[in-house]
Amino acid sequence: MGEVFARSVPHRSGLLDLGGQSVYWEESGDPAGIPALYLHGGPGSGLRDGGYLTKLDPERFRIVALDQRGCGRSTPLANDPRHDLDGNTTERLIADLEALRVHLEVEAWLLNGVSWGSTLALAYAQAYPERVLGIVLMAVTTTSRAEVDWVTETVGAVYPEAWDRLASYAEGAGIGYRRYDGRLITAYARLMRDPDPSVRQATTAAWAEWEDTHVSIGAGGYRRDPRWDDPVVAEVVTTLVTHYWSQDAFLDPPILARMNLIAHLPAVLIHGRLDVSGPVVTAWRLAREWPASELVVDEGEGHGGLSMVEEWAAANSRLADRLRPRG
Repeated sequence: MGEVFARSVPHRSGLLDLGGQSVYWEESGDPAGIPALYLHGGPGSGLRDGGYLTKLDPERFRIVALDQRGCGRSTPLANDPRHDLDGNTTERLIADLEALRVHLEVEAWLLNGVSWGSTLALAYAQAYPERVLGIVLMAVTTTSRAEVDWVTETVGAVYPEAWDRLASYAEGAGIGYRRYDGRLITAYARLMRDPDPSVRQATTAAWAEWEDTHVSIGAGGYRRDPRWDDPVVAEVVTTLVTHYWSQDAFLDPPILARMNLIAHLPAVLIHGRLDVSGPVVTAWRLAREWPASELVVDEGEGHGGLSMVEEWAAANSRLADRLRPRG
C-alpha cells in the first residue's frame, strides 16, 4: 500500500522470551519521539515487508512493532507442535504487549491497528487505558460473533459459488460437518489441527481462496494475496485465523460492551464503504460509543486502499500534533 513517509530502518530488534514462546519486536524512528505501537492484521499475518513504517513520521515517532505470538519471526510458529495453540488467546497477546512495553521502558504509547490489529488494539486499550495515548485504526474490526458469522457464513449470499466450495470442502472432510448445522469456522479450526500435513495444506488452500474472494469487491477484483505463496506463512495464517475466529477472539464481554473504559481516549477510525467482508457498521457503532473518536468513511475503498492509507498517516500526524505540538 502507499508510501507516505520515507521508510525508516529498524535500529533495534530482538526476541522477547515469554516462557517457552518468544515474540519478535523491532524499533525504528526517533528514540526520543512519541512512542507508537503498530499491530498487524490476520490474526497471523505478521509484519511482512514492513510497510507499516511509511505510515508514521520517523522524525516524530518512536515506532515499535512486533510479530504477534506464533507468526512471522516469533517462535515457535503456530503450526509447530511446540507452539501452545490453546494458550494463544487474546488475553495472552495483551499480556505480550504489556511485557514488551515494560521491556522497552515505554510509559504509554499511541496504538495503530489494521483489521485484526484493530481488535487487538481495542482489547489492549480496554485492559490498560492508562498506557494508551490515543488510537488509530484502519479496516476496523472487533471480531464479535456477529462479525465472524458474517464473514464466514452470511456474506456467502454475495459470493454463493465461492461459499459453496468452502462449505463443500468441510462437508467432504469426514469430520461430520453439514452446512447450516454448526459453524463452518469451527469445522475449519478443527481441520487445521489435523496431524496430517496434507489435510492442513488442503484446508489452507480452501480458506485462502475464500479470503481472497470476500475482499475482492473493495480491492478492485479478485487477486491472490502473495502471503499464500509461502506455504509456511499460509498455514500459520489459516491456523491462527480459524483458531481466533472460532472462539470469537476469546472476548467475553465483547469490545462494544466495554467502550466506557476508553471513551476518553482520542481516536481516529478509518473504514472503507466498500468493505463487504467487514461492513462499516462496526466502525459506526464504535464511534457512537466513543465520544473522543473521529470516524472517517472512505466511499471508494474496501478493506484497505491507497486513500485509506493516506488517511491513516494523516491521522497519526494529527494526533502527534495534539500529543506533542511542533515547537
